[in-house]
Amino acid sequence: MKHLRSTQRLDKILSNFGYGTRKDIKQTLKDGLVKVDGCITKDGSMHLDPKLSVIEINDEQLKYREFIYVMMNKPDGVISATFDNKLKTVVDMLPEEFQCFDLFPVGRLDIDTEGLLIMTNDGQLTHDLLSPKKHVPKKYYALIDGEVTQDDVNLFKQGVLLNDGFETLPADLEILRTGIISEIELVIYEGKFHQVKRMFESVGKKVKYLRRTEMGALKLDKSLQPGMCRELTEVELDLLKGRYKLQKLL
Repeated sequence: MKHLRSTQRLDKILSNFGYGTRKDIKQTLKDGLVKVDGCITKDGSMHLDPKLSVIEINDEQLKYREFIYVMMNKPDGVISATFDNKLKTVVDMLPEEFQCFDLFPVGRLDIDTEGLLIMTNDGQLTHDLLSPKKHVPKKYYALIDGEVTQDDVNLFKQGVLLNDGFETLPADLEILRTGIISEIELVIYEGKFHQVKRMFESVGKKVKYLRRTEMGALKLDKSLQPGMCRELTEVELDLLKGRYKLQKLL
């Protein structure tokens, strides 16, 4: 997992902080609108430490941010990875303003699973959210091929034995609509490989559609269409961090 290096190119720093596209930044530098430590500079390739140098644009001082946090509504057909030779990744989908931050996904969603995915360059937060010891809840909405019953609810509440012999932690299954195709919400407290799909397979049913809607206390922004993303607000970041801090106290 990568973090921002101590020294970076000036044009990359400006890009990281949302001051336009590379073309925009090149023009801004050319126009003499950028100062470093009080001196106008037009050299975007110069290396400096944004924590130590004072950078100004149009006489406005840049406020250094070491980490950023992005919420994405991951679409179907995209993998939760930073790089792949054949398949499109969530990093590939990031707007240009985020491309220079070396962001990585917090955990993984299957290629055919949609919904809430956090992307950041904060390795410590990622560790805390994904650590099995923290039991951070993750909520999913799903369509199930088969009639989901109260017996399934009770079984999930006890923990389900998967086909590889692993027994899951107790999970909270809520039936929204039952029938040939059932509609459910499920909260799990761990993140094993294909876990939701395998849990339903263990009771003889198949997941037809899956979307993650919540992680910790953070909810997916319903206005974000699949493939769209935005930075977390301060309130949302507090929710995300607050939940895992709470887990440490339990």
